[in-house]
Amino acid sequence: MAENEVLKAIKGRRSVRRYRKDLVSDEDLNHVLEAGRWAPSWANTQCWRFVVVKDEEIRAKLAETLSPHNPSTEAFHQAPVVIVGCAILGRSGYKKGEATTERGDWFMFDMGIALQNIALAAHSLGLGTVHVGLFDFKKVGKILNLPDGMEAVEMLPLGHPDQEPKAPHRKEMSELVHYDRFEEEQK
Repeated sequence: MAENEVLKAIKGRRSVRRYRKDLVSDEDLNHVLEAGRWAPSWANTQCWRFVVVKDEEIRAKLAETLSPHNPSTEAFHQAPVVIVGCAILGRSGYKKGEATTERGDWFMFDMGIALQNIALAAHSLGLGTVHVGLFDFKKVGKILNLPDGMEAVEMLPLGHPDQEPKAPHRKEMSELVHYDRFEEEQK
């Protein structure tokens, strides 16, 4: 059976941490941002905002906010673009100013979907990305001049890959999926 194009893209996307210096065209950049814009969100709140960083000095400052020994640090210096996914807090998962579930603010869910849309759209164009989430959020907010009530959630270097990472091991479907109720996992 032929593999569906969406599943093929999902299986083919990799975390790219080495990039060529080639610029990303405005057309390609707008294409990936459009994919983020069309992501689903809680009650269509669209809590995301994307800061597109092309400036080399600002990208270097963002790299300084990463955890020590983060394997994606060099990507911030090599990739010509870093997209910073930011969330408006207190919007997703809220109604009339109150959290509607015990999970509270759903911005992490909405941001994850939007940024994965961006990553998949980038992959479809032959571009690479890597999801980077371990960084000093407050410092990134200051660097980008984010307003109160908005928080940086994830950073996504974007560029032309200078590597072809191998697919990581995946668990078997039988280890991940349960039907009708959860059955104790086999060890």
